Amino acid sequence: MPLEAGLLEILACPACRAPLSDRTAADTPELVCTNEECGLAYPVRDEIPVLLVDEARRPA
Repeated sequence: MPLEAGLLEILACPACRAPLSDRTAADTPELVCTNEECGLAYPVRDEIPVLLVDEARRPA
């Protein structure tokens, strides 16, 4: 289930402060940093974004 647009507008990557891309409609819901140098993917669990760098998936 996609996040509300208003919520996505105020969220930013905790590591670099770049905007996040909504990929919550995928099989594994996550918010992905739009900064190419960072690119961390933060999980969304029970429709709640987990914006912790330690929980983020590194880009492949």
